Formats: sequence, C-alpha cells, structure tokens
Amino acid sequence: MKLAILGGTGSLGKGLASRWIKAGHDVLIGSRDLAKAKEISIKLGLDASSGMLNLDAAKSCELACLTVPFAHQESTLLSINDALVNKILIDATVPLMPPKVMRVQLPEVGSAALNAQAILGTDTTVVSAFQNISAELLQTDADIDCDVLVAGDLIDARNIVIDLAADAGLTGWHAGPLCNSVAAEALTSILIAINKKHSLAHSGIKITGH
Repeated sequence: MKLAILGGTGSLGKGLASRWIKAGHDVLIGSRDLAKAKEISIKLGLDASSGMLNLDAAKSCELACLTVPFAHQESTLLSINDALVNKILIDATVPLMPPKVMRVQLPEVGSAALNAQAILGTDTTVVSAFQNISAELLQTDADIDCDVLVAGDLIDARNIVIDLAADAGLTGWHAGPLCNSVAAEALTSILIAINKKHSLAHSGIKITGH
C-alpha cells in the first residue's frame, strides 16, 4: 500500500515507517516542515521526493497514519482539509498533557480518536492503534513483546490495520468500536507510570488466553 505517515519525522512515525518500508510498502513521510520531511525520508532509505508536507502526503496516499503529539492533533488534521475522504486514517494519538503524563487525562469528546473522527467527518474512516508501542523499539529490528489494540467502527478497516500491525512485526487485536479507543489511550499513562515505578524501559500489554 501507499502509506502516508503524518508527523512522520517524530520517533513513532519513523519507527512505523521503517518497519513498513521493510515490509515492502510505499511510504510517504509527511510533516509541517518540508525540509525535515525530506531529511528523514533520506535517512530511512527513501528518495527525498517521499518527504512531503502533510497535505500533499495525505492527498497522495491510500491510507494515512497520524503520529503527532496530542497538542498538534487538531491543527494537523485541519491542515489536510478533505484529503482523506474515502480513506482510512490510523490515529495513534495519545492525549498526554505534560507535565502530568502519568495521569490519565482524556479530552472532553471522550478520546483522541473520537476527536479525530469529529474533525475529519464521516467520509473518513478513523481506526485507533499503536498507542502502547515503544517508539524506540520500533526503530530497531528487535522483537517487540507488546500487542496492539485496534479500535474502529468498521471491521474491514480494522482488519487492514491488523494486517499492517503484522507487517510491523506486531500482533493486532480487534478491540471493538472507535469509542473503545479510550482504553488504549488511557493505558499509555499507566505504562509510563509502571516504567517509572519499576525502572522499566518498555512496558507493554499482551492479550492472553489464546
């Protein structure tokens, strides 16, 4: 697939991009800063032309993945206008509100994913995933002992994202409708607290019973 990473110059974006490139996908790196997008594209082994402004990447892709901090989620989505009509957006946004990142603080609408859906409208399918994965580990070739909760209102769209998780070396699980994204988003603050209290680097979640 032709995948656009919106906010692809950050650590999570670079990690997912590197793994999807290795899996054979055509990856575009989107950013607010064109020069930085081109720089990261080259570092990932792509042509500089794969680095684009977020709007151009959204227009050019088949599916997009948003990997920006919560503070930039709304402005990034508003900047791409209607470029994702009839497309899937994977939203990996976690509503962390520094400095209290170990405290669950969800937006008034309920979750970051629901916020994304409200901004983009019903012509774009938002699927929530990848909130609990170590961005640092994604940028390596290491096996990642963490599963991916995939929430979305359309099962077919969730299936596509679960397949993309597999391409990144991860196991994805159907986690129900988009409103259930609240659980995955909240878990990130809990994992940060676990890391600090127990001196861990990359705590994660695993689904048992299979």
